[in-house]
Amino acid sequence: MKQRVAVLGSTGSVGANTLDVIARHPENFEVFALSAATQVETMLQQCVQFRPAFAVMAHENAARELSARIESTGLSTRVLSGQRAIEEVASHESVDTVMAAIVGAAGLASCLAAARAGKRLLLANKEALVVGGDLFLAAVKEGGAKLLPIDSEHSAIFQSLPEDASTWDARVEKIILTASGGPFRTRDAATLRDVTPEQACAHPNWVMGRKISVDSATMMNKALEVIEARYLFGLQPERLEVVIHPQSVIHSMVQYRDTSVVAQLGTPDMRVPIAYGLAWPERITSGAQALDFHALADMTFEAIDSRGHAERFPGLALAWESLRAAPGTTAVLNAANEVAVAAFLDRKIRFDQIHRVNLATLEAVATSKPQSLGDLLALDEQSRAAAQAVISRLGK
Repeated sequence: MKQRVAVLGSTGSVGANTLDVIARHPENFEVFALSAATQVETMLQQCVQFRPAFAVMAHENAARELSARIESTGLSTRVLSGQRAIEEVASHESVDTVMAAIVGAAGLASCLAAARAGKRLLLANKEALVVGGDLFLAAVKEGGAKLLPIDSEHSAIFQSLPEDASTWDARVEKIILTASGGPFRTRDAATLRDVTPEQACAHPNWVMGRKISVDSATMMNKALEVIEARYLFGLQPERLEVVIHPQSVIHSMVQYRDTSVVAQLGTPDMRVPIAYGLAWPERITSGAQALDFHALADMTFEAIDSRGHAERFPGLALAWESLRAAPGTTAVLNAANEVAVAAFLDRKIRFDQIHRVNLATLEAVATSKPQSLGDLLALDEQSRAAAQAVISRLGK
């Protein structure tokens, strides 16, 4: 029986790669719904190819344009708009699997809806855990959802852990997340103030969206991944480690109590973790190239506290600091970083000021444990306003 899949954020890189994998296995998967923000032309092409029952645009004007375009093609796809519609398709009774690939905190509500509806939830939106934390995990448990990580690092960890999650704490010594180091791994930290958005988005190994590319350049993506790993796998922050591995061949590792290390290797292609999540516990072809060990370059590793990395990537330490702070602090960090990265991409602040915005926002916002989605959204809004205030002061 075919899995019916809702791809949330279908026009982004993860969404497009998901559809690429699905297209290779029409006997196994059927696209039930797609969602996007504003990219009408790309959404139309996806609708023509996959003929979903629903296409949801986050913005009403985009939905109106898409609806008119779809009507002219004779497709039966129904076009909806707005956040509520995205939540409705994520929890629809006809959906088996939800690919959660909406970037940022905007994807939190639909992730919660899918979790409460008990879906197989393929989590590419790390903010659901960074912002939602225990509240999101409670929704997964309450709905009986199956949570499968899609970030290459977390998928690698999941594949390297024992099948029985109840044994993780006793059998595992630590989790080691690998980081490429991004485009500025060897750059003099004193010159980072001069970095342009174009330079920050030029990742040496991965093809990604602009926001996550900047996060990789600052290594804030790794800070968010440490937070995500804390919630996904239940280990305390001191048992989570990051090592720089420039070749991006080993995607992450698990060190066991006997010092054995189990790692997942592969080419840097998001279709590999996507295919694993779609087919789990089976394995299907992903379309990615296999590793050629005869042509493989040396694999090297660098400690975060060596070669000036701590000065280049000061934001990484905020992961452990926010996890040890009051509940809700990770949500503040995420909101601040989203605002700061957007300001950098709009050339309102310098690259090196992203960290200053994050630090100042963490100091400005007092948190208490969020009890509901409303609490999380209010905290997110408060944090964004505080970050904007910091940016305004920096611009003076």
